[in-house]
Amino acid sequence: MAVGGEVASGINMVWALTVAFLIFFMQPGFALLEAGQVRAKNVGNVLMKNMTDWTLGVLAYFLIGYGVAGIIGPATSGGGIDIGAAFAYWGSPGGWVTWLVGAVFAMTAATIVSGAVAERMNFGAYVFVAFVMTAVIYPVSEGITWWGGLLASGGFIGEAIGVGYLDFAGATVVHMLGGIAGLVGAYMVGPRKGRYDENGNSQPIPGHSMLLAVLGTLILAFGWFGFNVGTSSIFTGGGEFLGEQLGRVALNTTLGMGAGALMAMVVSNAWQGKPDPLWTANGLLAGLVAVTGAVPHVTWWGGMILGGLAGALVLPAFRFTVDTLGIDDVCGVFAVHGVAGAVGTALIPLFYTEAGGMVLFGDPWAFAGVDVLVMQIVGVIVIALWAIVGTAITFGIADVLFGLRVTDEEEDIGLDEGEHGVTVYPEFVGGEPGSPGTGPAVSPDGGEIRTDGGRSPNGGENE
Repeated sequence: MAVGGEVASGINMVWALTVAFLIFFMQPGFALLEAGQVRAKNVGNVLMKNMTDWTLGVLAYFLIGYGVAGIIGPATSGGGIDIGAAFAYWGSPGGWVTWLVGAVFAMTAATIVSGAVAERMNFGAYVFVAFVMTAVIYPVSEGITWWGGLLASGGFIGEAIGVGYLDFAGATVVHMLGGIAGLVGAYMVGPRKGRYDENGNSQPIPGHSMLLAVLGTLILAFGWFGFNVGTSSIFTGGGEFLGEQLGRVALNTTLGMGAGALMAMVVSNAWQGKPDPLWTANGLLAGLVAVTGAVPHVTWWGGMILGGLAGALVLPAFRFTVDTLGIDDVCGVFAVHGVAGAVGTALIPLFYTEAGGMVLFGDPWAFAGVDVLVMQIVGVIVIALWAIVGTAITFGIADVLFGLRVTDEEEDIGLDEGEHGVTVYPEFVGGEPGSPGTGPAVSPDGGEIRTDGGRSPNGGENE
């Protein structure tokens, strides 16, 4: 099937717009997922941060971020710096659709951070961080990869190794970046009061609604089809239909999320004695993250393995973050986005699909080569280092300008009342305005908190 070049271009353009709208719909998913994992007294603050990520983020990305990506790409590949050319999109309506797709990706990277620093971060400081994430930190990550920069085949590192970095839809460029940024931010802000006892042992702090968390997960899964499948055009520039690529991307996205959820359920059952809904949801998301960079590059069984591996790692990676590192990552963003993104992208060469390769389970497979494997590992390291350095500087400046934490009093009564003067659940939190609410039900460590001496989802401890 082939169409004329102008028709193909028009269909691809409308497809890109549709994709951008789908990815935007992930924002309500993030809002529900995070809101469900915090206490009732902090839900409004989480919602406020999610709205800020989008509203401030699109402005920052339009005025600054998209241009920064256009500077970094050529600057790290020997093309020099042309600020005028980088910001020419301001007056170029033909490029605004592409800008919008970039904007929803930037929004995703920024929003991931809010889940890690929930329930104790100063709102003014968070606004500053969200601005820098969308204006600088994500655009640099985008520039060194998708804009032909440092890690691309024509970039300085890409030329030195001889191949370009593979990350189709942002497993590391977007998700790992956000997951590591969240980890650094959570470390710098410090843990919530009561998260650790006097001996340094982690104590579960229940969230208020598993229903919202799981519903948000499923909304995110829906939007992810836009994230992954939508990154593929429908037609080539010459008008040839990309049906096989679309099919592979859609299949690997679906198998990745299914395998991730299943393996997280199995691991949670082995770890805690019962299969846990929230850990299953987190595994689903981790599976999606893991295959996001790999979907057009790997076999269908490779996509299943990558998604399953990421799902299996979610719970132990979270426990390592909270118990060993002592970092209070409320929504487990490092485990779900950071670890899964790194592992899924680094291992792409092991499951590479290539015409003429060995047919295994009906799909042609071949090892992509040592050079590709080296490039993938180097790329993951470079983006991770940038996430650490960029985020540490940003949070450090935010601390000086605003202070990273709310006061003890604000943390006690809740950020809804303390920072915004609102109560999302006036009946649920106790009736009187300003009364602190904890709410029953859901642990951010992975499920319902029991008080009957049964197994706790925080790794087998008795409550």
